[in-house]
Amino acid sequence: MNLLLIIAVLLGVLVTARLLNVVQLASSLSGEDKDETQARHDKWNGIGMMTFMIAGLGLMIYMTLKYQPFMLPEAASKHGKETDFLLNINFAVIGIVFFITQIALFWFVYKYRHSASRRAYFYPENMKLEMLWTIIPTIVLSALIITGLSSWNRITNDVNKGDGMVVQVYGYQFNWITRYAGADNMLGKSNFRLIADDNPLGVDVSDPAAADDIMTKANEMYIPVGQPILFEFDSRDVLHSAYFPHFRAQMNCVPGMTTRFYMEPTITTAQMREITGNEKFDYVLVCNKICGVAHYTMKMKVVVVEQAEFDSWLKGERPVVPAPEVVPAQNNQIDNTVDNNEAANAAV
Repeated sequence: MNLLLIIAVLLGVLVTARLLNVVQLASSLSGEDKDETQARHDKWNGIGMMTFMIAGLGLMIYMTLKYQPFMLPEAASKHGKETDFLLNINFAVIGIVFFITQIALFWFVYKYRHSASRRAYFYPENMKLEMLWTIIPTIVLSALIITGLSSWNRITNDVNKGDGMVVQVYGYQFNWITRYAGADNMLGKSNFRLIADDNPLGVDVSDPAAADDIMTKANEMYIPVGQPILFEFDSRDVLHSAYFPHFRAQMNCVPGMTTRFYMEPTITTAQMREITGNEKFDYVLVCNKICGVAHYTMKMKVVVVEQAEFDSWLKGERPVVPAPEVVPAQNNQIDNTVDNNEAANAAV
């Protein structure tokens, strides 16, 4: 179907071009004045440009409104609302400038089309206009840049607060692993040389800080709503990028170093399902860097719940350092009895 549509469009263009050639040839044979012919062509070209402008801008507005429901829902993090506000301001400024410049461009093409009775006015420079379109964009762009940098510094400086729950996000081809700091809110040290099948993060179990760390066993991450979280990002192999689209958060995962991002979720998964009207909605963590052939599969489900539900879920996950096995007292008593009987028989 698409191929037939393309062929039809191409044939339509070729037919139109041939018809224009026939019209031009007919004008030449009829002895029509060239200036009149040129003026008529210029007029229709101008009308065509105005028609294209109206159709193009109208289609852009229609498509923007039509596909608005497929955009990301409202930000589900504290800093995300501020990020969306700044982004909307940028879109508003760009949109206003776009409409003004495009309408002026097409209108000038129509209004100042060629005319044999009019000569172009030589206007080489105007210092007032030069100052106007230099100073105004400078002020607008400076305001946007300063506001953006101020927000970015405020968001990134929160990393140094140290009052958030520490969660490690570990990327590798092609999956994610999460590790939660325990009661001490400190993650144990790790080393790539310690990586094994039963220790995929290479955690140093001799480090006291690792004793209460908890690692998730399923490909999902739970986080509590309203709780500040300090994410620490690491990579085992290549450059990954941890992207939380609904929280407006993204940070590169770089092999050999740890990067950080501070975030506070504000909307639970259940609440977002009500907001979006989608019972199957889930937050996701995806990789936003092309990291290999299976990059598209690198996704983790993120569940935002109330604090009580999060605490209950966390208790069911396994600690990074397994607790030592305790031999039941009853078994010890039986073993002692057997040993005493054997000793008595030996004495007899």
